[in-house]
Amino acid sequence: MNDSLFTKIINGDIPSYKIYEDDCTYAFLDIHPQVPGHVLVVPKTQVEFVWDLPNPDYQALMTTVRRVALHLRKQLLTPYVGEKIIGVDVPHAHVHLIPFHSVTDYQASGDQAAEPDHDALAVMAEKLAL
Repeated sequence: MNDSLFTKIINGDIPSYKIYEDDCTYAFLDIHPQVPGHVLVVPKTQVEFVWDLPNPDYQALMTTVRRVALHLRKQLLTPYVGEKIIGVDVPHAHVHLIPFHSVTDYQASGDQAAEPDHDALAVMAEKLAL
């Protein structure tokens, strides 16, 4: 199996705006966020679907998801943090965490064609780093 985009990010082959990392998981900012603070949490084990992760990896992923979500809510002063598991863009299990104030925010979509705002991402990464 070839390394996924996320495996390349975890390995440092592609730069990212890291929020959190431990032995089993890696959390980083989405470069095309739905809203500021949109984070992706991935297991370091490359498995295409969340539901196919071995139980210890799944538990580690969900523990990190919870930790990062609570941190986002506190740091960004948002009442909600939505969780999405879509699994079609990159063949590597991942969870989207989207901090929001209204359903409109949660349902927004990032502009995938736009050049990422690296300055804004760097500021947000510094604010959210665990």
